[in-house]
Amino acid sequence: MAAATLAVVSLAAGIADATPQRGSMVVANRGSGTISVISVRTDAVATHALPAGPNQPEPMYVFHSPFQQRVFVGDRANDRVVALNAHTFEVEGLAAAGAGVFHMWGCRATGELWVNNDIDNTTSVIDMRTLETVATIPTPADLVAMGGKPHDVIVDQQGRFAYISVTGVAGPGDYLVQVDARDYTVLGRAPVGDDPHLSLAAGNRNLYVPAQGSDMVSVLDRRTLDTVAMIPVPGAHGAAMRLGGRVFYTTNLPGGGSQAIWVIDARSNTVIGDPVDTPYAVPHNLALTPSGRKIYVTHSGGASDKVTVFGTRRGSPIPTFVRSIDVGLNPFGIAYVP
Repeated sequence: MAAATLAVVSLAAGIADATPQRGSMVVANRGSGTISVISVRTDAVATHALPAGPNQPEPMYVFHSPFQQRVFVGDRANDRVVALNAHTFEVEGLAAAGAGVFHMWGCRATGELWVNNDIDNTTSVIDMRTLETVATIPTPADLVAMGGKPHDVIVDQQGRFAYISVTGVAGPGDYLVQVDARDYTVLGRAPVGDDPHLSLAAGNRNLYVPAQGSDMVSVLDRRTLDTVAMIPVPGAHGAAMRLGGRVFYTTNLPGGGSQAIWVIDARSNTVIGDPVDTPYAVPHNLALTPSGRKIYVTHSGGASDKVTVFGTRRGSPIPTFVRSIDVGLNPFGIAYVP
């Protein structure tokens, strides 16, 4: 068995290493107050501590802005976002956010970073150049009254619409809220599954909403919020779209590592092949290299310190396990930085 396993790993390593990659994967280690910077060419790791604050830093999610050449890391424990130089990872500044920093997403078209604050029940919109807050958007009061909190957030590439998932709403499911990304007004909402996360891509006009508690990926029209498809996936949580919007990946977070990564054809909205296992539990968030030839998965939990690496072959989006990497405690968000 050991020899067979080694053969599979060696084959997968050959798949991934056949096309040299540039850049890094940056991992927010929620339990260590650090980020891990993983070379996508060698998978070597460098560790950087977030700057000290009133509380032990608690890195959550990561976003890279190519225009500002900055990497942004949300620090939940100190109600702030840390701006780092994208080459040296030295601190360039701090941006104030609300209480309960969680998911965040930047819009390159507008130069704004959207940060959800699930204690304040607001979304902070931050200028990625000046680090000033340009707007604070309250979560709809009726959803808050039903227990709702802003969770995931994403903005389309043109800077027209932002989408915020609201979790914890009393009832069978949660909600998606559509916001005008220019004047920050709420435009509409749609009921979705329980515990929804978000993904989109320029080459696809749909919004992909994996909902862990409903074992479903909902596909919505980004403009109208009409349902396009419902794709059954157990424990669907993580969300990553391959460049061009043709392939969507999601993780089965509660599956214990079994059937951990699901691959969906975003043209037909059907599952491709069989789900792929991971060697560790709690497969949480995913990030892809631009070519999609390497996929990195964080495995979260208080005692976890693992990121797993998968490779894909030319012409096939199905991942094959390559190796695991030791990082800081409770690896959470992850993002590719060129």
